[in-house]
Amino acid sequence: MQYLLTIMAAKVKPLILVVEDDSELSELIERQLQVSGMDAQKFYNADDALRFLQRSFSNLMLLDLNLPGKDGLSLLEDLKKRSISIPTIFISGENREEIKVASLEAGGDDFMTKPFGLSELLSRISAVLRRTSRSGDAQLTANTSLTDGTFEFLGTEVDPSRLEIRFKDGSFEKIGRKEFGILSYLARNPHLILSRKSIIHNVWGEHANVKSRSLDQYIVKLRKMFSAHGIETDDVIRTSHGIGYTYVPKVQSQG
Repeated sequence: MQYLLTIMAAKVKPLILVVEDDSELSELIERQLQVSGMDAQKFYNADDALRFLQRSFSNLMLLDLNLPGKDGLSLLEDLKKRSISIPTIFISGENREEIKVASLEAGGDDFMTKPFGLSELLSRISAVLRRTSRSGDAQLTANTSLTDGTFEFLGTEVDPSRLEIRFKDGSFEKIGRKEFGILSYLARNPHLILSRKSIIHNVWGEHANVKSRSLDQYIVKLRKMFSAHGIETDDVIRTSHGIGYTYVPKVQSQG
């Protein structure tokens, strides 16, 4: 519990995902987390949780094994395929040893059997947060971390802690992990021709099975977002046909 008190003192609220189809239990856990100085986000199925984690960072996930449709183990497998890492505590009414072992071998950090006491749940959360904060689970992409500082890109501020881009007119756009990783890699390597392969390996990971077309789609998405705010990117994020991209920074106005 001391770890949670330290977080509260620093006014940093960890975000805990509660992926549980029992609405009564989910709401009870949410209230207890909020009382204990944490933020909570509830999901009642795996697909909604997956969509959220593809675009947003969370410190820890409480994951029910038995969900409607896709189960908890399948959700964790889908996250791994997308190179998304999140500390996970499985919760389940199952008490069989083989179920616990399978959950932990699949990547779970802990396992709790229903019914459980909320004070014990908070202690388990505290232990996992403390352990994973030391082991680097704040990774957003292969090349970026939640602890990276805000950086400038085309006159905007890119903030990893919020996964957002802030524009000079005060507006902002939320971005996904991969968009953040791409912008960070470009910003750190100005004026260099970066091959599609090097960008994919640095953002998705060295062994990621990602097609060049997928990267191109992310670049198109970023171009459209900047253009919607009056920032054109054709001369700044330059396409090297058949090779990749080059970032040529220059001062831009935002209209």
